[in-house]
Amino acid sequence: MTLKRNTPTKPEPKSPIYHAYTVRDGKDGQKGFWTRIGAFFPHDDGEGGTLLLDALPLDGRIVLRAPKDEE
Repeated sequence: MTLKRNTPTKPEPKSPIYHAYTVRDGKDGQKGFWTRIGAFFPHDDGEGGTLLLDALPLDGRIVLRAPKDEE
């Protein structure tokens, strides 16, 4: 007996529209330190999206920025 799942297959993810970062403030007037921790992918219906995180910031603050061409 073969069981068949009735779930649609997920398409390959598209490019993210935002990258997620955690930011530590710089000390003594230096620039902050930005670490990329994930990406945001929009849903096809335009009603939100999925945020995939590889890490969590210690302070709970996540910054979303549009990717630059070289990223």
